[in-house]
Parts: sequence; C-alpha cells; structure tokens
Amino acid sequence: MQFHEVRFPANLSFGAVGGPERKTEIVSLVNGHEERNTPWAHSRRHYDAGMGMRSLDDVETLIGFFEARQGQMYGFRWKDWSDFKSCLPSGKVAFDDQVIAEGDGEAKAFQLVKLYRSGTHSYARPIKKPVQGTVRIGVEGVEMQEGVHYSVDTATGIVTFEMAPNEGDEITAGFEFDVPVRFDTDRIRSSVASFQAGEVPDVPVIEVRA
Repeated sequence: MQFHEVRFPANLSFGAVGGPERKTEIVSLVNGHEERNTPWAHSRRHYDAGMGMRSLDDVETLIGFFEARQGQMYGFRWKDWSDFKSCLPSGKVAFDDQVIAEGDGEAKAFQLVKLYRSGTHSYARPIKKPVQGTVRIGVEGVEMQEGVHYSVDTATGIVTFEMAPNEGDEITAGFEFDVPVRFDTDRIRSSVASFQAGEVPDVPVIEVRA
C-alpha cells in the first residue's frame, strides 16, 4: 500500500469533525418489511481536516503536509481525538484493556483489536496503526515486557511473541492508535481574506484499508 508512516499534525486534527460510516443495502419488500445487508465487515471513517485550522500558519502547515503526500497519492496516520485509546478517552492505557486472542499453543502472531460493545452485541475493530511506545501486552493477567517477550509491528498492528502462549491463555493488550487515512481530494482551496474572517478550508480525509 502507498502509505507514509507519518502522522498528520495532531494539533490540527484536534477539533476536526468526523467519525465512522457504515454501508447498508436496504431492500423494501412488497409486504412492507425490509431486508438489510452490508458488504462491509468494518466501518470506514471520514474527517474534515479543515475544521482544525485556526490560523494562517496552520494553513501553511496543512499545505506542506498535503504537498508531501502528493494529494491523494499517499496515505498517512491520523489521530482521532474522540477515539484513540484501547480504554476510555479519560482513562490510562493498561495491559488488560482489550482481550485480543486466546492462545492455542502454536500461534505466535496476533492482531491488535479494539472491541466496541452495546448490550449483548459487539464489534471487533482491527487496529493496524498502534502508536510506537504505547503498546502493553498481558498473558493470563501478567504483563509481558516488550523486547523480551514480544515485539510490535507499528505498521501492521501485529504482536509477535518469542514463545507461543499456551493453549487457552488469554492474551490482552492496551495501546494508543492512529487511523490510516488519505486526503479525499487533490485540491485545497483557501482564501486569506475569508480565512481571517472565520471561514476554514474544506479538506476531506477518508480512512483507507491497511
């Protein structure tokens, strides 16, 4: 994938508007009932980077970042301030925040995931872009040590153990993470006069499948 492992300036993504999108296909039947289906296993997030702009210096930073990514050509990391931790936004990352897998005695590599729950239903979101230095891993309630017991690929979100966890062992994780995105436009339009008057450039950003 054409992707740059660099984060969009976090101070500029703060205040941006966005969130997850689902794709639902709805067929209305002759009896008035509906059939609903989705071709997407995972949601896709959209943001407006322009909403975080606060000054002309911010616009200059944005343009520099946009040009370095060659518009829509290269993806990059994005900090979603409303959802960037394995725990609640107000909480502190812990090694037992999320159950990511159960050992089978053979597998050594496991994907980081974040579980979203509501009632009896849940959704497991693969986390592909963890933030370096924030990942904590536990096995059966005991925290492991990175570089000794496991390693983390921050470009894929894969955790690899030195020795396979025993069968039935609960593997847990805590982490901060970014969203893999790209610009959803090849053009940025800004006006000095209008920006100083309180208007901001429209800069759509969309999640990519990593």
